[in-house]
Amino acid sequence: MKQPSTGWREQIAPDEEAHLARVAEVMAELQRAKSKKFGPGRALHRKQLLAATGTLEVLAGLPDHARHGLFATPGQHRVLVRLSSGGPDVQSNRLPDIRGFALKVLDVSGESALGGTTDHQDFLMINQDRAPGPNSREFIDFMEAATPGPLPGILHLFKAYGPVGAFARLRDLFAMLGRKFSGFAAERFNTVAPLQCGPYAVRVRLKPAGSPPPQARSKDIAQDMRERLAVGSLHWDLELQFFVDEATTPIEDASKPWPDAETPIVTVARLTLPQQGIDAAAAKAEAARFDPWSGLAAHRPLGEVMRARKVAYLASQKGRGA
Repeated sequence: MKQPSTGWREQIAPDEEAHLARVAEVMAELQRAKSKKFGPGRALHRKQLLAATGTLEVLAGLPDHARHGLFATPGQHRVLVRLSSGGPDVQSNRLPDIRGFALKVLDVSGESALGGTTDHQDFLMINQDRAPGPNSREFIDFMEAATPGPLPGILHLFKAYGPVGAFARLRDLFAMLGRKFSGFAAERFNTVAPLQCGPYAVRVRLKPAGSPPPQARSKDIAQDMRERLAVGSLHWDLELQFFVDEATTPIEDASKPWPDAETPIVTVARLTLPQQGIDAAAAKAEAARFDPWSGLAAHRPLGEVMRARKVAYLASQKGRGA
């Protein structure tokens, strides 16, 4: 097992400023197009599946390398949770998609990653351990082409990468989208791209705590969570997976999973969603900003994907007046 390292470095391309301006433009246009069809909403993760409130308990006795920012002091924080489908469309919950698990941790105080101070920390995770591409460039090219519909996006892949490259990318994308999803109570979630934990770099992960939850009673993933929370509490462990070296845990390449066998992983907190009717939190979560950059400077997002998300989320927030 390798040890946590503070030797991470970000690498910024000479043309990144121009690229990020294009990211904002493409995401704004995507949002406008989809809002005409579905009504006002986010550019991505448009469909909210469920919202809930709960607590995040930061554990005592953490190792020194984990005790930074939110995790510096043990204690309990209120949380707002938004579960979502990752695409820009509003579609059936039974259709394959990326699933999002967003946490807004409240009762926080400290320097903000965006300047000034903040009273919350957001963590945005998906049911994958990697992104479909190393950075945002291929993704933005595809989203720009696919804004009118999926067929122009597929044609773009063949034009840009040829038959072999296009089929490889489609195969990878369909494998990610078609991955069996057993429900939010049973799956693991990951930030996929890294962020700081003080002087260290980490990916944040969420996994079900305790014994496996009972089999879902509904094939609809939102209804499954409604039924579970109607009768009892649900629990997850929040983990930090630490950067060890660039080859094993790259900062700028979000398409590479960080291997469990070679990286220190620390459980830092316990998330609890108590028994509740979830309708009360729905409007609050839908109106709220969930943003990987909305949090403590001690947890500043790292890497090109996170830098692209900074401008993409800002564009989306402006587009829906959030």
